[in-house]
Amino acid sequence: MLTFFNSSSVWAAESSFNRVMIVVFENANYSVALKQPFFAKLANEGALFTQFSAEAHPSQPNYLAMISGSTQGVRNDDSVSINAEHIGGLLAKKNLSWKVYAEDLPQPCFLGSDSGLYARKHVPFLSFTNVQNNRNECLKVVPSAQLKIDIASNSVPAFSMYIPNLKNDGHNTSSAFASQWFSDNFGGILNDSKFMKDTLLIITFDESENIFSKNQIFTAFYGANVKPGSVVNLPHNHYSILKMIEDHFGIGNLGNGDVTATPITGIWQ
Repeated sequence: MLTFFNSSSVWAAESSFNRVMIVVFENANYSVALKQPFFAKLANEGALFTQFSAEAHPSQPNYLAMISGSTQGVRNDDSVSINAEHIGGLLAKKNLSWKVYAEDLPQPCFLGSDSGLYARKHVPFLSFTNVQNNRNECLKVVPSAQLKIDIASNSVPAFSMYIPNLKNDGHNTSSAFASQWFSDNFGGILNDSKFMKDTLLIITFDESENIFSKNQIFTAFYGANVKPGSVVNLPHNHYSILKMIEDHFGIGNLGNGDVTATPITGIWQ
């Protein structure tokens, strides 16, 4: 049964999770992504956002927005070095950890623009100088194979991103391919009740395929305390996700789009 929420006043409970993981896919219009089997399954069993928009075209500004509350004035996919704060710093002040699981990362602290199917523009933390210039920080970007190890050892951090390669994220293929890859590689993880009990999984896209559209993208929440079948019709964007994470962990804000973002409400059990 689907439960619709059109007003932020229709809510009294709070989010409840110990860790949040964002998995980011590429370049698909909302309606197309929603038709793909595994994305549709997660939307039906979790919470679907029907009015969720990305911030910009092309890819990179949206990734920066996800962790810093701003596109940082970036308008292209060229490698950048930004002197600004991001969610990693807020987490550190509360002794909370972060990590990025990046497919095909060629080597630790790699700052090249690309390597095979790996693209730095999709790993936003590596665009910030306080990560680029601090080996302890850039080592928090790890090969994707580390995820299974961390799940087994119960060491997945409070905040993480999983960045598929250019094939698996749909960039060089399609949202249908990405959906099948997601099912094949995350289906088992989602069936791990011990891990998922305290984990909120956020599935989102960087931008729509049509650059002349309103940039509507598929976004769904799945996991800890999410009310199955929730459908949220309020306008949201990546800043809303950042705001929700900041509020949940009590880590303050970055003074950017996260401050004024529409809160995420109405989806928790």
